[in-house]
Amino acid sequence: MTTAQLVAAKLRDKPFETKVPRTWADAPAPAQVAKRAAEALGEGRRVTKRDVPLVTNAVHWSYGVLLGVGYAFAARLLQPDPLRGGIGFGAGVWSASYAELVPLGIYEAPWHYPPQEIALDLGYHLVYGLAVAEAFDRF
Repeated sequence: MTTAQLVAAKLRDKPFETKVPRTWADAPAPAQVAKRAAEALGEGRRVTKRDVPLVTNAVHWSYGVLLGVGYAFAARLLQPDPLRGGIGFGAGVWSASYAELVPLGIYEAPWHYPPQEIALDLGYHLVYGLAVAEAFDRF
């Protein structure tokens, strides 16, 4: 997924880096989730805007790895072929991101975004799902 995001950023002449945001509302979703979790645990002051690049990557990769492990457990039971399993998994993860982040106020509902942005985001998640399914199938 990260490689797909990097390629898309290059093709669109956009930077692919996480910078220290001006405000928390400008921070990527993974960093905002980490900040809210830290606040819920009473540790909110320990996550600063300077931590955003590191926290964004840590949460994004941890979430991806954790969901990949979940896929492995489910795939052991369901035994999907990699193509269908990967597409279903990627689409499910993409849908879950909106189901989780819209109620938190971090994302808007998907229909508030331009269709090309939704398609690109879905594409990233499909790449992720297919990569997880193929890795599981091979190993």
